Amino acid sequence: MAELNTGDGGGGKGGKVRSKKQNSKVDLTAMVDLAFLLITFFMLTTSLSKPQSMDLSLPNKDEDPTKNKDIKVDENRTMTVMLGENNKMVYYMGLLESPIAGPKDIGYGKDGIRKEVLKRKKSVLEYSTGLGKPKNGIIVIIKPTKKSTYRNLVDMLDEMAITGVDTYAIVPEFSPEETKLIDKK
Repeated sequence: MAELNTGDGGGGKGGKVRSKKQNSKVDLTAMVDLAFLLITFFMLTTSLSKPQSMDLSLPNKDEDPTKNKDIKVDENRTMTVMLGENNKMVYYMGLLESPIAGPKDIGYGKDGIRKEVLKRKKSVLEYSTGLGKPKNGIIVIIKPTKKSTYRNLVDMLDEMAITGVDTYAIVPEFSPEETKLIDKK
């Protein structure tokens, strides 16, 4: 005779069928691949973004500093900018004894020194072209005082880069007249 299925799974004896518990394992292969891709991506992007810096030409150490090499420059091409305390700046064009323009207080930024440097740069190029030397541009002498901040000097160097002034110098020496001028402002 055929046996009847009672539905208890035990062959009619009333027992319960237990399912086997399987170990749950997560395959981490894809996660490891993703981690390596992210690490590679960030390594490449950080190495490609180089810090921006400005080239600075310093005198050679081999040269004798006691030897004074006076270089004569056309005062019509020279602009002197003195950096004072509390973000103050004074500029003049030419020689202080007989200035072409200034001395005048001026501020930082596009409406301050940048505008003035661009205007003076254009007039110096016209002057040099009239002399037959169109490559002779403006010469800016930056004179930071002991009371000026490092940020003021960096801002002024940034202005030189923005305006495209090729010839500029940082000179920490002041004549007595210049010292009086920057102190009273």
